[in-house]
Amino acid sequence: MSVTDITYSELPNIDTNEFSIPNSASLQPDSGTHKPRILLLYGSLRERSFSRLAIEESARLLEAYGAETRIFDPTGLPQPDSDDGSHPKVKELRELMIWSEGQVWCSPERHGAMTGIMKSQIDWVPLNMGGVRPTQGKTLAIMQVCGGSQSFNAVNQMRILGRWMRMVTIPNQSSVAKAFLEFDETGRMKPSPYYNRIVDVMEELMKFTLLLRDNKEYLVDRYSERVETAEQVSKRVNQASSGETK
Repeated sequence: MSVTDITYSELPNIDTNEFSIPNSASLQPDSGTHKPRILLLYGSLRERSFSRLAIEESARLLEAYGAETRIFDPTGLPQPDSDDGSHPKVKELRELMIWSEGQVWCSPERHGAMTGIMKSQIDWVPLNMGGVRPTQGKTLAIMQVCGGSQSFNAVNQMRILGRWMRMVTIPNQSSVAKAFLEFDETGRMKPSPYYNRIVDVMEELMKFTLLLRDNKEYLVDRYSERVETAEQVSKRVNQASSGETK
């Protein structure tokens, strides 16, 4: 909505043609008819990976809530910058990133941080595709599994990473302490407060995804990008890509 009829004496630097007042009328009132598309990532390659088991449990819950889910297997994914992006696993991951409307990330905590396997998956996502991050405006739920007592180092890191990727990270999160005690021999999660928290997180992710997915383009539309010329956008994006900075 153009607001050129408003007096801008106090805002001399504003381009009045591109300044737009947020309004509820611009939001889409109806949700899309297809199932919410959720991509799930985990951060371990172990045969009995508790982050993978937590992700599989999450996928079951999301499908019960009405979502369509895809779980990416990071086995065989090359290290970032070791390939030009033509590797089949890199292509698969990037296509899933574009396909998704929401995501779930679950990493073990290793040395007080998310694993390199988890971070590598995110590092393979291009900073831009046509000047826009492919993760921009998508919803995100974050979880971690712990070998010992409960910690939040990995989820705190992933929350920062989600913001950097311009995702809408939901307020709730999950951290499963002593994860080796929380899954049975078949890989199913046992009833517990930890399980209930994962149910809460998946429920909240679905609500936020239904609320935001049809309004993504409006919600991430920015004044600073509207006033840029095509040449300026290209220059900024190329600088960001070469320097790996925002």
